Amino acid sequence: MRRCRPSTRARAAQAPAEAEAASYAQLASIECDLSAFPTAQFFRVEAVVRPWRTPYVVAALAAAGIRGLTTSPVRGVGVQGGSRERYTGSEFSLTDLVDKAKVEVVVERAQVDVVVRCVATSAATGEVGDGKVFVLPVAEVVRVRTAERGAVAEKMAGGMSDLLRAGSSGN
Repeated sequence: MRRCRPSTRARAAQAPAEAEAASYAQLASIECDLSAFPTAQFFRVEAVVRPWRTPYVVAALAAAGIRGLTTSPVRGVGVQGGSRERYTGSEFSLTDLVDKAKVEVVVERAQVDVVVRCVATSAATGEVGDGKVFVLPVAEVVRVRTAERGAVAEKMAGGMSDLLRAGSSGN
């Protein structure tokens, strides 16, 4: 009995060649195309990164003045082109769930590129499995304690807007 197997051509199409790792300069100059959401004032930046890179990501975001964020442990599997990933001394294949961390930040439109750049530069190791960053529009922000809405609810004391204001008034 013959087993069903994709042809060589089909297998080659399924496994794309591994792309070159981006340089730090490329990661530090990422610009997100938000033109599909012209009226969205807020965006959620969701990053799935290696767990041991999470402290670096959080520190980079804090240094940039990003105050409100959420992290959570997650497990997932990505398309890694047949390569195996190592984590805590174990190897994982395409179908094994790998421990990752998710970092979520909701920011104003003007801060999206800064957040994505911070995450990308601080999470990168140059190896397969560094993670992904997703940018999604957010319809509204409401602060539960005060019922404030919009930019007032999103703003964090001592955050990026305060740092920018302090920098411009000190000149």
